[in-house]
Amino acid sequence: MNGFPAVDPIPLPAPIWLFKLLHIVTLSLHFVAMQMLIGGLLIAVLLNLLGRSPASKTAATAVARRLTVVMTYVINLGVPPLLFAQVLYGRAIYTSSVVMGAWWIAVVPVLIVVYWLLYRFAAGLEQGRKVWWMGLGAWIGVGGIAHIYTANMTLMLRPEVWQQMYSVSPLGTHLPTGDPTTAPRFLFFLAGGFVAAGLWLIYLAGRKTFTAIEGRFLSALGGRIAAIAAVLQIVTAITVYRAQPAIVQAGLGSNLLYKIAGFGWLGLTAVILIYAGFAAIAKPSSTLISWLAPALAFLSIACMTLYRDGIRDLTLLSKGYDVWARNVVTNWSVVSIFLVLFVVGLGVVGWLISVVARATPIAETPTSAIAAQGSAL
Repeated sequence: MNGFPAVDPIPLPAPIWLFKLLHIVTLSLHFVAMQMLIGGLLIAVLLNLLGRSPASKTAATAVARRLTVVMTYVINLGVPPLLFAQVLYGRAIYTSSVVMGAWWIAVVPVLIVVYWLLYRFAAGLEQGRKVWWMGLGAWIGVGGIAHIYTANMTLMLRPEVWQQMYSVSPLGTHLPTGDPTTAPRFLFFLAGGFVAAGLWLIYLAGRKTFTAIEGRFLSALGGRIAAIAAVLQIVTAITVYRAQPAIVQAGLGSNLLYKIAGFGWLGLTAVILIYAGFAAIAKPSSTLISWLAPALAFLSIACMTLYRDGIRDLTLLSKGYDVWARNVVTNWSVVSIFLVLFVVGLGVVGWLISVVARATPIAETPTSAIAAQGSAL
């Protein structure tokens, strides 16, 4: 007898592979936005604290200005994969969320405070003020939320400790301890944030709203950050793998799909390392070269997400939970309506992106710098 609650008698209304596909795709997009936020925010903080050149001040303001928009993507792209996870792994994730319920609920007020700090941080940079402490507070809040999520997604794989944790604190005021994979997974995520943020800076370098000097600065800085972070992420990835139980490691090695995802991520990270090194040295500001950055970021994160999904499924299987054994009664009319609306939604998003692309670009130079130039004239 395992520690999972009884099976939900209501069958799934769509094939498991469809839920898995939608979960992995939406979670990959969420991870892209989340890593841009957690890496880009700290970069903007350091540029505001230590930067002296006009290019560094413009870069900090440009990144901070976009972080409030990135946060909306973090939130909205985080809802679908969480819902799909609840459908597929409800017996595990609902239980772990209750066991650490106080921390899980605390995500909402912390998120509100982080959102407010992001707007204040961006406004302060626009005015040319030293407001790095606001950005640092937001970064600590984002990191705290990431730690809570990491703890919950790890705890859902440990049914053997649920009863003990609930006995200690039925209010859910204690975070889980004792799992050797929690810290490596969190560090892997943090390193990935700086890889994504560095690639984001390289992409921004190709935007025509920046001057040539600013573009070279962004490209060089982004290249250095992404290259160093890529090496650190490879190291933490090895640590994450070695922290897994032997049965999970064996399953990852014997499954063709997971092997492709794992080697795919490793190969793409090597390409990112070379690409970032080139950007750091050559300082390109070409639009074509800059578009390679988001493509590499999404592909590598998608491979990582698929491999992570394999770790979860194999770990749960070793504890007695087989996600592929769920009862399915497909309602094809509902599935068809969903897919049609999904395609229509993608079309609307594409149209909105085209509207933004045609809009008159805003000046990247902070308002305070423009005012100073005007007074000098």
